[in-house]
Amino acid sequence: MQSLRLKAIDNLTTGNTDVNVEGVGKITAIFGDNVFTLKTARDFLSDDAYKSLLASIKNGQKIDRNVANQIAAGMRQWAEKKGVTHYTHWFQPLTGSSAEKHDSFFTLKGDGTPLEQFEGDALVQQEPDASSFPSGGLRATFEARGYTAWDPTSPAFIMHIGQGLTLCIPTIFVSYTGESLDYKAPLLKSIDALSKAAVDVCHYFDRNVSKVVATLGWEQEYFVVDEGLANGRPDLVMTGRTVFGHTPAKGQQMEDHYFGSIPERIYAFMRDFEYEAYRLGIPLRTRHNEVAPAQFECAPIFEELNLAVDHNTLLMDVMSRVAKRHKLKVLLHEKPFAGINGSGKHNNWSMATDTGVNLLAPGKTPKTNLMFLAFFVNTIKAVHDYADLMRASIASAGNDHRLGANEAPPAIISAYIGHYLTKVLNEIESRVSDKFDEQDEVMLKLDIHKSIPELLLDNTDRNRTSPFAFTGNKFEFRAVGSSANCALPMTILNTIMAETLSAFKAEVDKLIEKGDKKEVAIMQVIKKYIKASKKVLFEGDGYSDEWQKEAAKRGLPNLKTTPVALDPMITEKAKKLFEKHNVLSHTELEARHEIELEKYVKIVQIEGRVIGDLAGNHILPAAIRYQNVLIQNIKGLKELGVKAASYKAQMDVLNEMSEHIQKVQVLAFEMTEARKKANALSSARAKAVAYCDKVKPYFDEIRYHVDKLELLVDDSEWELPKYREILFLR
Repeated sequence: MQSLRLKAIDNLTTGNTDVNVEGVGKITAIFGDNVFTLKTARDFLSDDAYKSLLASIKNGQKIDRNVANQIAAGMRQWAEKKGVTHYTHWFQPLTGSSAEKHDSFFTLKGDGTPLEQFEGDALVQQEPDASSFPSGGLRATFEARGYTAWDPTSPAFIMHIGQGLTLCIPTIFVSYTGESLDYKAPLLKSIDALSKAAVDVCHYFDRNVSKVVATLGWEQEYFVVDEGLANGRPDLVMTGRTVFGHTPAKGQQMEDHYFGSIPERIYAFMRDFEYEAYRLGIPLRTRHNEVAPAQFECAPIFEELNLAVDHNTLLMDVMSRVAKRHKLKVLLHEKPFAGINGSGKHNNWSMATDTGVNLLAPGKTPKTNLMFLAFFVNTIKAVHDYADLMRASIASAGNDHRLGANEAPPAIISAYIGHYLTKVLNEIESRVSDKFDEQDEVMLKLDIHKSIPELLLDNTDRNRTSPFAFTGNKFEFRAVGSSANCALPMTILNTIMAETLSAFKAEVDKLIEKGDKKEVAIMQVIKKYIKASKKVLFEGDGYSDEWQKEAAKRGLPNLKTTPVALDPMITEKAKKLFEKHNVLSHTELEARHEIELEKYVKIVQIEGRVIGDLAGNHILPAAIRYQNVLIQNIKGLKELGVKAASYKAQMDVLNEMSEHIQKVQVLAFEMTEARKKANALSSARAKAVAYCDKVKPYFDEIRYHVDKLELLVDDSEWELPKYREILFLR
C-alpha cells in the first residue's frame, strides 16, 4: 500500500491545487468593508447613539443601556444587509487562540411570531460557560459561568467562513467572580495605566496632551507547506513541529530564499488571505520570503495597541483557514523544523500623544529632544528593572526551541540602542554634573535632530541578536514567539513603563520642590537613570559565549527554560507592580502562572507521546523491514559462497541500524517512565521542571538515532515525508 508520503508527493506532481484569485483592484475600495467602523456607524446610528459610541471609543465613557439598544439595532441592520444571520462575542481566552459561541438574531415572540432581534443587553454582555477554559484555580466547577463584555474600542466585524457570515463583537472575558480569564482585559488596563503615567510626564513639555496611546506594528513570521505532506507527518498535525527529520542537503545556507521571488502557489495564497484581511480592516503592508525555505513574513501599518493585538489574533486564524482552500498548511510554531530559522513575531512598540507626537521619535528643538530623552531613557530603565518579567512574557515551550538559535535573540534580555544614542547617553552621564552649571545648559540644547541621518544610518542594522532594539522611532521586542498573543508581552511592557514613568515624575517633582528648574530636574533624573540602567545596554553579538559570561557579571537574568522563566510572575515585586496599576491582582497573577505551567506540561507531554507513537508505529517498523531485506541479501550471498569481505558494506549497515533501533527502543521506554514519574508530582511547577529536565532531554537523544535511521533505511520504506520534500516541494 502506498504511504501517505508517496501519495502526497504524487498529488503534488500530478494535480493542480492552486486556487485562482482574481485581482481586487484598489485596496482602498475594499478596506474595512466587513467592519463596523465609525464611518459605517454614522450611516446606521442616530446622532445620540453615534456620539455615545464615539465618546466611549475616544474617552472611555460608559454607554447607557438605552443607547446600547440603538447601537445593537444599527449593527444588526448593517450586518443583515450583508447577509449575516448570527452574532458572537469574540474573545481571547488563555488557551492562546480566539473563542466564539454563535447565536442567531432569530427569536420567537410569545404568540409564536418569528422575528429578528439583537438588543443592547446581548451586545454589551453574554454569559458563556467558562468551565473548560483555563482558570488556574480561579473558580470551582460549580462556578463555571463566565462573562464576556463588549470592548467598543475594537470595532465589530463580519467573519466570512465558507458560505456563512457571522457578526463578531470583540469582548473581554472574566470569571463569575470578576477575575480576568483572557488577554484583552489586562491589556486594556495596562493601556490606561501607561496613558495616565505618560500624560503626567508629557505635561512637563506640553500641557495640551490629554491622552497617550501605545502603538504596535507586529511582524508575523510563518511557514507554509503542502497540506498533503503535512498530513503525512503526525507530529506536525499534533504538535505543530517536526520531532524527527534529518537535515536536508540544502537548507538555508545558500540564503537564496530570503527576499526571493515568491512561489506562485504561495503568492495565490497570500493574495487570498490579504483580500480577507483588508475587508476585516487589517492594514497589511508588507509580504516577503523569510530566510528559511518555506518561511514567509507579513506586516501591517502601525495601529493603536489594542486594535493591533486583535488584528494579529484574527489574522492568524484567517491565514490558517485560507491556507486550506489552497491545500496548504500554515505553521505558526516557533521552531517547526530543526537546523533552520525559527519564527518570531517582532513587536514594534511606541507611544503617541493625542496631539500627534511620537514620544520615541527625536524632535526638532531642544525642548522636544528633552521629552524624547525622558521617554527613551525611561524605557531603558523599565527594561533594566523588569527584565525578568519581560522574559516571562515570552516564555513558552515553542519559544524555548527558538531563543538563541538561528537569528533569534538569546534568553538574556538586553537593549540595543545603536552607536550614536549610546554616545549621547554617555555624554549626558559624564557631562551633566551633580550640581547643574553652565556646561549643562549646553547639554539641554542638544539637538539630536541635526544628527538624524547619522541616527537612522546607525539603526539600519538592528542587531538581530538583540531581544529589545531601538530602531529609529520605536522599540522592537524581537523575542516574542510567532504563535504568541501579542497582548501578554505588551501588557507587561506597558505596565513596567507606567511604573517607571510614575517614579520618574515623583523624583523630578521632588527636585523641583527643592528649587531646581524643571529642565534641570529632568536632566538630573535622566542622568541618574542612565547610570542605573546602563548594564542592560549591549551592542555586541548576543549569541557569543563572551556575552553569556559578561551578562552574568552584570547580574542580568539568564532564564533559559519556561518553567524557570515564569517564576518572576509571582514574586512580591511583580504582585505589587500589577496591583498598584490595577492591571492584575495577585490572585490573577498566581492563576496565570499556574495556567502557563500547565500549558507547558501539556505541550511537552503531547510531544513525548507523539515521539513514542512515531518511534513504535512508523520508524521502527520501517527500519526492521529494511533490516530484513539486508538479512535476506546477506544470507543469499552467503549461500552462493560469496566471500564475507564482499558484503561487508551490508553487514556494516545492518550493524549500525541494529544499534540505532535498539537505542530508539530503549530511550523511548525510558522517556515513558520519566513521564510517569513527572505525572505523579502534584505541584504544577515541580511537574513542569520534571518535564523540562527529565523528560525533554530524551527528545533530542531519540531524534539523533531516528535521524540516523532515516539516512540508512531504503527511501521507499520511509513513511514520513522528509525535510527536503516538506520544505521544497509545493
